[in-house]
Amino acid sequence: MQIMNSKINVLITGSTGFIGSYFINQYSSQLIINTFSFLRDNLETLNLDGIDCVVHCGALVHQMNVEPNYEQFFDSNVNHTLQMAIKAKENNVKQFIFISTVKVFGEQSKEIFNENSPTNPKDNYGLTKKIAEQKLLELEDKNFKIAILRLPLVFGPGVKANFGSLINIVNTFKILPLGSINNKRSIVFVGNVCQYIFQIMQLKERGIFIANEDESFSTSELINQISKALGKNIILFSIPLFNQLLKILKPNYYQRLFENLEVDNSLTRKILKIEQNKFSCNQSFKQTISTYVK
Repeated sequence: MQIMNSKINVLITGSTGFIGSYFINQYSSQLIINTFSFLRDNLETLNLDGIDCVVHCGALVHQMNVEPNYEQFFDSNVNHTLQMAIKAKENNVKQFIFISTVKVFGEQSKEIFNENSPTNPKDNYGLTKKIAEQKLLELEDKNFKIAILRLPLVFGPGVKANFGSLINIVNTFKILPLGSINNKRSIVFVGNVCQYIFQIMQLKERGIFIANEDESFSTSELINQISKALGKNIILFSIPLFNQLLKILKPNYYQRLFENLEVDNSLTRKILKIEQNKFSCNQSFKQTISTYVK
């Protein structure tokens, strides 16, 4: 690991969000951290003097109730990203780290995606993240480094959305019809995401990176990990044709529960000198579950 002579001066967008808030809590003693919100602050008056790196965590993601339309995704994920990057470049910021998603690769696949896999996003979120990536790379030059960190499903303390719903289901029911699911999906703990961001910053790297846990999980394995962290015994069983019925009635649920989305980040780990994640799978699940156990 590179030794710093002085603290890196960082600007974080999305600082109150899931990743941004965890990063600040974990690394505030090692960095000089400033924050910016497109909802509360004015970009025109933003002072970037002395900022070494911008970490752009702010984004519009899938919503549980009402899904944003394409224009809303584009405004947040493309326009805001470019506005911040252009401002950073004009003010001589040396590095811009963009938090992206493995959804730029597409959805389910038997292929294991890596840093060099072709992209083929299937939804508005993945598409607008991909457009933002492309436009950022067009801004890059020798004095302005662009680093893109693609993430699978992120979990951790206080997680909501699909992962939070799954925890609540496992915490409520002792028997679930989700046994013998042999898919593979990549996930990553928020603390390990922050480790990757910190290493990219420390090493002043550029390029495309992926954060991932040390192993991928089937839905059945993931439920067992959650129940173990909860200290519960759960019985999983399979119902004939249940998956086919779900595919017809709730295709989005079917996709998340039964299909594959797996990544390999061996190249990222080599470049960033990460031999193993900061938090083990057991530690990650225990930290996550701790906020659900009263």
